[in-house]
Amino acid sequence: MRRRPVLVVNFGSQYVQLIARRIRELGVYSEIVYWDEVLEAVEEKDPFGLVFSGGPASVYQEGAPLPDKAVYKKGVPILGICYGLQVIAHQLGGKVERAERHEYGRAKLRILRRDPLFEGLPEEFDVWMSHADRVVDLPEGFETVASSENSTHAVIRNREGTVYGIQFHPEVAHTSYGREILANFIFRICRSDRNWEMGSFVDEKIAEIRETVGESKVIAAVSGGVDSTVASLLVHRAVGDQIRCFFIDHGLLRLGEREEVEINLRSLGLPLKVVDASREFLERLKGVEDPEEKRRIIGNTFVEVFEREARKIDGTEFLLQGTLYPDVVESAGIKGAAKIKTHHNVGGLPERMNLKVLEPLRDLFKDEVREIGKILGVPKEILTRHPFPGPGLAIRILGEVTKEDLDILRRADHIFIQELKRWGIYEKIWQAFAVLLPIRTVGVMGDVRTYEKVVALRAVESTDGMTADWFRFPPEFLDHVMRRIINEVEGVNRVVYDISSKPPSTIEWE
Repeated sequence: MRRRPVLVVNFGSQYVQLIARRIRELGVYSEIVYWDEVLEAVEEKDPFGLVFSGGPASVYQEGAPLPDKAVYKKGVPILGICYGLQVIAHQLGGKVERAERHEYGRAKLRILRRDPLFEGLPEEFDVWMSHADRVVDLPEGFETVASSENSTHAVIRNREGTVYGIQFHPEVAHTSYGREILANFIFRICRSDRNWEMGSFVDEKIAEIRETVGESKVIAAVSGGVDSTVASLLVHRAVGDQIRCFFIDHGLLRLGEREEVEINLRSLGLPLKVVDASREFLERLKGVEDPEEKRRIIGNTFVEVFEREARKIDGTEFLLQGTLYPDVVESAGIKGAAKIKTHHNVGGLPERMNLKVLEPLRDLFKDEVREIGKILGVPKEILTRHPFPGPGLAIRILGEVTKEDLDILRRADHIFIQELKRWGIYEKIWQAFAVLLPIRTVGVMGDVRTYEKVVALRAVESTDGMTADWFRFPPEFLDHVMRRIINEVEGVNRVVYDISSKPPSTIEWE
């Protein structure tokens, strides 16, 4: 079935797939095209509209990504977001320059004139900014619709009401009314049809997997988390007994995790083999402190272990991974995106592999995967499980990974998660965990001076992992958890709580 899309034009934004996903949430099919392909895509696909993404470049720099100007003459409605706004202003004769004051995080948007883009919205609300450049002169025929404290021209439009530019990010959860703004653009300005639902994606993906795999066998890298579980069930639904699931114990798991994962996966009817490779992983991590090197070592070792297991099964050609789009974006797996960190199952893979990688969830976000899991019948206790990184506790111990530090972190993390569940807070949080810091501090315990380690607690609210804000715990909860950790975990005399948002921080510390 050929669907008429809304095209999201990629200028290297970390959020480009999030924009496309928000459009799909509104029931409209969306596709991503790169900035240098947009003119051809418009002619080929006849889109309802275009959304120009943000990006890390500055429009006035040499080599900045800019689309063919002929796209503005096609009569297709355009919404430029952040860098996309600056592209429109720059290409149509306005002026963009470096701002004296940058805007990152929350800002107050003030609507200066009523407009279809803000139909039904209040005159002032919070938006999420992330920019260092600003529009100082508008192109001829454009007018200002809204402003913020540091952006006089925070929202602009042409007088025909077909080309818009907005300085903030409506696609992120922290922008109030972001969904409504996108809906107004898509339905009031582009006049799009509703033509997309997740059930259709599942059916199409199953057919695609069958065609790709053919008669070959697949080995699945399962962790017991939402991503790899849903990916395995999806492939199992497509090719049945051609899949074999392997759970690799790399020695970097949380307390009791190996046993819990084995019980959960076997209950789903997935064919499972548990491989204990903990000694191999820990030996290779000995003396390694750099987080990127840790991720590369873990990624390489994962693949080596899987290939070793694959050789025992005749006809195995594919390695299934539960890679999601945030993993790909942060590892700069898309054209033009800035690299944030290497994920063990994306940038951490060795250049030469004997297996083809199968990643059916690669274009999706966590909550979309949970929706697919519901369709496939995955139990709630698995779907509500917090994300856990493939490199495990190795990237939550800052510095070298040792058995002693793993034991300390496991116990501290277990107490934190245990109390979240006891207090009924666990399912309100996107992700929570403990981090062991590479410092010691002075303390007093039982009238005796101590000089021991510091544990940092991290808990964030999010819908997709692309942006996140710290969770506001009741003070008595943090006090209770702190006392349990210090009293029960030998070697720790201080507990701190991380209140950084993403951006500017990432969720994980490494």
